[in-house]
Amino acid sequence: MHELSITQSILNIVNEHAQRAGAAKVTTINLTVGELTGFVDDSLQFYFEMLSPGTLAEGARLNITRVPATVRCRACGSEFHLEGLQWICPQCQAVGGDVLRGREFQVESIEVVQGEAK
Repeated sequence: MHELSITQSILNIVNEHAQRAGAAKVTTINLTVGELTGFVDDSLQFYFEMLSPGTLAEGARLNITRVPATVRCRACGSEFHLEGLQWICPQCQAVGGDVLRGREFQVESIEVVQGEAK
């Protein structure tokens, strides 16, 4: 359910930037979402479609690029992608590590149509 508030935040950010740019309409929103955020693409899309009517982003396409979770082993320094919840280094079998990627969540870019909103 936390996707609802996150999606509202996305719309606020997008609408603010689109208005500042003098956009008539937002056509595409490009998001980067790390695997470790726990956000579900279908839920983000559902809430986006629910919240966007009446905004500059109404009818816009939501593109989600997933960032795989990458960890550096504390024991041997190897970097590896997590497979599910397996925090075991494939090189030395040590458990755990430091997260390098996978927590990202940001609006990468928006595509707009310039001109006066109607």
